[in-house]
Amino acid sequence: MFTNKKIAIVSVINDLSTDARVEKTCTCLVDSNFEVIVIGRKVKNSLPLNNLPWTQKRITLLINKGPLFYLFFNLRLFFFLLFKKVDLLFANDLDTLLPNYLISKLKNIPLIYDSHELFCEVPELITNPTKKKIWLKLEKWIIPKLRNCITVNQSIANIFEAQYKTKFNVVRNIPEKIKLEKVLSKEELGLPLNKKIIILQGAGINIDRGAEELIEAMQYTEDTFLLIIGSGDVWDKLIDLVKKLKLESKVKLITKIPKKQLMHYTINADLGITLDKNTNKNYFNSLPNKVFDYLHAGLPIFSSPMPEIVSIINRHQVGFVCSSFEPRQIAEQLSNFINSAQYSICRANVKNTSAEYNWETEKKNLLDVITNSVSQ
Repeated sequence: MFTNKKIAIVSVINDLSTDARVEKTCTCLVDSNFEVIVIGRKVKNSLPLNNLPWTQKRITLLINKGPLFYLFFNLRLFFFLLFKKVDLLFANDLDTLLPNYLISKLKNIPLIYDSHELFCEVPELITNPTKKKIWLKLEKWIIPKLRNCITVNQSIANIFEAQYKTKFNVVRNIPEKIKLEKVLSKEELGLPLNKKIIILQGAGINIDRGAEELIEAMQYTEDTFLLIIGSGDVWDKLIDLVKKLKLESKVKLITKIPKKQLMHYTINADLGITLDKNTNKNYFNSLPNKVFDYLHAGLPIFSSPMPEIVSIINRHQVGFVCSSFEPRQIAEQLSNFINSAQYSICRANVKNTSAEYNWETEKKNLLDVITNSVSQ
């Protein structure tokens, strides 16, 4: 690549196709007059890459899980960064941080670290103390040495700052509001016309995120239809559960699709669902970007009692906090809320709330971090 602009390389371990946060990061870097290269990895079911105003590269690995996967990915990333001209490094999450940190020291160039979550508190590591110990040692070694860190909400920022005495700037996962020229109808999308549509969406529909209980709850509802759209490590289990419980007429599973296509379904829904469980600090302190997608689509929120989400619901009166993960109680609370006067009030309140949560305001925080990093 020949360019007179400074070059920023953005690293992420996913396949780039549905990572809205990384796309917004790259857009801000372009707006800051950087030539941008974003590097991720190719997986079996990767969607085609969108045509975007930056260079995209996917690393192909023979091993795609386990310790060797992380080792080979980090080695490939290290050598990619080593032999590329680069003026700013941008590492997304702990699993890309080590090679970026080493290159930043070798080349004496600034590094921005974006922690999308409490990485060492994810369920996969909590159930494997040995792996958690390795990642935690890496985190403890590097983060106190960093000068430019961001994360997704104030709760997680507070935890990192208390643990490592390192400032974390907050850039929330507020998506850009997508404008569709024409919204497809329920009929065109194959959705029932005589039922309330509830939707659970996201690229991380994983263990302990309530999807299984939500499907089981559909056994006890009469007037609702459940859409689950996305991907995650329990996806195959969800498919089997729908078949086992014979809920094909009440539940529709759609694997991950491009954001514009997804929003047709979201806009046609009546209620947005987020049911993360308090099984780990990461889930408890999360603020999923689907919450903002729901608000932008005009949907009230039905949520488990996670503090960041509850704060939004209570502040603006835009949803209902579910008090149980027992399927019968989920069904009862869902039905009571969606058919209540409270639901109508929440739906009206969403219109004003969605205007407050917009990326144009939020991105100023990210632009400030970028500006400060290159001026140090």
